Amino acid sequence: MKLKPIYVALLGVAVLAGCSESESNKSSPPLPLVEATSVVVSQYKPSKSYVGRTEALEDVGITAQVSGYLLERYFVEGELVEKGDRLFQIDPASYKAKVTSAEAAISQAKANLSVANLELERGEGLLPKGSISQSNYDGLVANQLEATAQLKSAQAQLTAAKVDLSRTLITAPISGRISESKVSIGDLVSSSSGVLTTLVSLDPIFTSFNLSEKERLNFGLDRVGTESDFSDVAVSLKLGNGDVYSHSGDIAYVSNRIDVDTGTIALKALFPNPEHQLLPGQYTQVVLQQNEALETLVIPRRAVQTDLEGDFVMVLTGDNVAERRNVELGQQTSKGIIIRSGITAEDNIITSGLQRVRNGMPVRLSEPKQ
Repeated sequence: MKLKPIYVALLGVAVLAGCSESESNKSSPPLPLVEATSVVVSQYKPSKSYVGRTEALEDVGITAQVSGYLLERYFVEGELVEKGDRLFQIDPASYKAKVTSAEAAISQAKANLSVANLELERGEGLLPKGSISQSNYDGLVANQLEATAQLKSAQAQLTAAKVDLSRTLITAPISGRISESKVSIGDLVSSSSGVLTTLVSLDPIFTSFNLSEKERLNFGLDRVGTESDFSDVAVSLKLGNGDVYSHSGDIAYVSNRIDVDTGTIALKALFPNPEHQLLPGQYTQVVLQQNEALETLVIPRRAVQTDLEGDFVMVLTGDNVAERRNVELGQQTSKGIIIRSGITAEDNIITSGLQRVRNGMPVRLSEPKQ
């Protein structure tokens, strides 16, 4: 059966239309499917950790100030001692003898002074009568002055002898933990013998660390002159095993100059140490945190991409078009990463499906997975 020309024409148009629609479907792939989330405005207290090392407030080397044989050692090595506790006893016999000799010299000087005073008193009565000459009287005055000086000298020698005697008993100048003894009973010790033992204070204790000049300014540690200079900064400590130290500290010292080689400044934080958990020379992490919370913008870390131009995110506009925004990253927090600049609190950030998304590309928005 032959088709009429009009039917042939319509059939041809239908075939052509079907081919055109098929080709159009092939050339227009579906838009990328993405997920987006709003920017979170969070209160955040900036913090940063630094490598620190603990130091004793007092680190004393115990030395002998007089010479003699060591008779006693009163402490157990490594134990805690209190200020004034006995540590060593040097043989005091010769120093006791010097004290006795000085006391005898004082008695002799007092006797001489008494005689000189009596002679001067007698001379003062004879001089007006002309019984003695002026020169003889002047001699009596000189004798009395000399006897007075000899008494003072003897008294000074007695004081020095008593000081030397007291130094034969070596006591703890501070409270703290004592180290091992460098000498044994019977050794001859003197001021040239070096350190007999060392004593360090433990409570409280310093932790020293360094930070850059920029960080010093950021934390407000450049304000020096009042007691509340460092009240805006909270100081905590992490131990070598990762545990957080149970006591908080305070900034106690900021150096008066920047190290020109490293560009850093030295600081010390003071921590209570009643359980003596910290020991001098221990490595720690000092954490500085601002007490005043700052309002920050936080997004999921997976939303941030990086290329040759730097870090960026894709923002979803009102027309469901992806728009690139270069951003400056801050610290990573439990809620996400802080964005210092590049976005606003009203933006919606694409977090999933970023592989196919390009700047200015329309996208399809899906609901985030629960």
